[in-house]
Order: sequence, then C-alpha cells, then structure tokens
Amino acid sequence: MATEYASSGEYIKHHLQNLTYGQLPDGTWGFAHGAAEAKSMGFWAINVDSMLFSIGLGLIFLLLFRMAAKRATAGTPSGLQNFVEWIVEFIDSSVRGSFSHQNALVAPLALTVFMWVFLMNLMDLFPVDWLPYVAGAAGVPHLKVVPSTDPNVTFGMSLSIFILVLFYSVKMKGAGGFFSELAFQPFPKFLFPVNLLLEGVGLIAKPISLALRLFGNMYAGEMIFILIALMFGGSWVLAVFGGALQWAWAVFHILIITLQAFIFMTLTIVYLDMAHAEHH
Repeated sequence: MATEYASSGEYIKHHLQNLTYGQLPDGTWGFAHGAAEAKSMGFWAINVDSMLFSIGLGLIFLLLFRMAAKRATAGTPSGLQNFVEWIVEFIDSSVRGSFSHQNALVAPLALTVFMWVFLMNLMDLFPVDWLPYVAGAAGVPHLKVVPSTDPNVTFGMSLSIFILVLFYSVKMKGAGGFFSELAFQPFPKFLFPVNLLLEGVGLIAKPISLALRLFGNMYAGEMIFILIALMFGGSWVLAVFGGALQWAWAVFHILIITLQAFIFMTLTIVYLDMAHAEHH
C-alpha cells in the first residue's frame, strides 16, 4: 500500500490522520481530507474512528465478560471462563495490594480500565494497511484503528479518573480537609501560597501524565509499525527484512501494550487510594 503514495511522507501523514468530522472551511459539515482541514474544524470536531473503535471495543469487553458470567459453572470451566476468572483474580490481587480502604467501585473500575485500555492497545498489532485499505476501498478517506494513539481518548479517560479522585478527596476528607491537604503541606502553614502552588501542580500533573504516558508509548509503537511497513515498498531484500522486523517488533509490542494497560490501571488505583487517605 505504501507504493500508492507519492512519497513516504504522504504515506506516514495519511496513516497518522484520524477520520475527523466537523465544520469545513466553507461552513458545511463533513469529513476532513487532511490534517490542516481537521485542525481548522476547532473544538467541536470529532475523531469518528477513535470513537467507534473505543466504544466498540468496550462493548466487546462487556459482552465477553457477561457471556462468561452467564455460562459460569462450578464444574469443568470453559476456556472463556478460565480466562475471565484469571483476569478477575489478577485485578483483585492488584487492588488488594495497592488500595488500603473500602470502596466497592475500585475493583470493577480497575477491571474496566485494564481491559478497555488493553483492547484498545491490542489494535496496534493489526497490520497498519489492512483496515485502512478496506476503508479506502469503501470511500473512507482516513482510518486510525488504535484509539489509544489519539490524545483525545487518553485525556478523556484520565480526566474521568481525575474527576473521581477529586470527588472522593472531598467526600472522604471534606472540602476543608482537602484544601488543608493542598495548602498546609509540606511547608509550614504560613507558606500556604507556596504549598498550594506545589500541591496544585502535582494534582494537575496526575491526569496529564496518565494520559501522555499511554498516548506517547502507543503513538511511538504505531509509528515504528508504519516505518517498517514502508520497507515493503522497496526491494525484495528490504521486504524480507521488514517482515522479520515486523514480527520481532509485534512480539515485543505485546509486552508494551499489556504493560501500558497495567500501568494505567495501577496508577488509577493508587490515585484513588491517595484520595481516600487522611494526611496528618
């Protein structure tokens, strides 16, 4: 597919462009046909491919786990039941190890975060040309299939976690206790402006680092797959080398996509544990 483009730069730009819907420069609404047009759409533009794949993968997760729950048996378990039980036990042990309070929301939230992020990351193992080629044949100009390479998705998830952190910080400590935590440590109380600045920056950095860590790692992984795919447009020697390199990177990337889902989940648990903790 790389040979269909005038240059390697066009091929890379095409694969990094989301299917964006919004208001076009002429005032009509439609899909952008380039990065400049997508940028001109402003705040209300929506990356349709990111939304469809993220919501679709979330539904797949819910349906699979619901199917496993409905078919669960005390006898010989099926492969799906074994897998789901293993995941649930893994999440439960992670929550017990990182969350020292009582909250019935945390374990289901951790399970959802881990599986959802993992499934979104897993899309990076699809060959970079397959689904965009099918979409192009159907008249769709762009298609990015890895939602976690879209900062809108990663920031949306991290801001949702951040809202929960703020909610439980106020609920467990009260508005005054939460403010005291920000204003009266680590320095003496008369330096509360300095404390507020330092703690405020640290608080705001949580959702930003959470989103950028996932986005940065997955974007870099996708870029490497795209660069490897360019090798198939050269000689047969490059194509063979590219195939071996793609296989090796895909095997290594399995570790990356799992690790990033685990880190996102673990930090979610840790941040919620901090929100429940009393500071003296």
